[in-house]
Amino acid sequence: MSFFKKLTSKFSPSTGSDSDSYWIYVRCNRCGETIRARVNLYNDLTPNYEEGGSTYFCRKVLMGESLCFQRIEVSLTFDQNRKVIDQQATGGKFITQAEYSQSQGAPT
Repeated sequence: MSFFKKLTSKFSPSTGSDSDSYWIYVRCNRCGETIRARVNLYNDLTPNYEEGGSTYFCRKVLMGESLCFQRIEVSLTFDQNRKVIDQQATGGKFITQAEYSQSQGAPT
């Protein structure tokens, strides 16, 4: 039986590690819905060649699931170590993970 578990683990998608992810949390300006989105630091970033490739850029368009379906455009700039150096949101504003958890009714 362990043979089949090993075989299926080879072909099942990996969830990735937390070091590969950057989570963003926003609140919609129109309805107040909170949204969480994941940025994969190795697949979602684009090198910024105008600055010698030393920074990365990511743009995501987020939409809530239940209230108003307003689009929120998020632009993130990362340094060469994939740490956020600038973030901007249009149609919403960034919130903390604690604010997101509180809006979802989860304990912080």
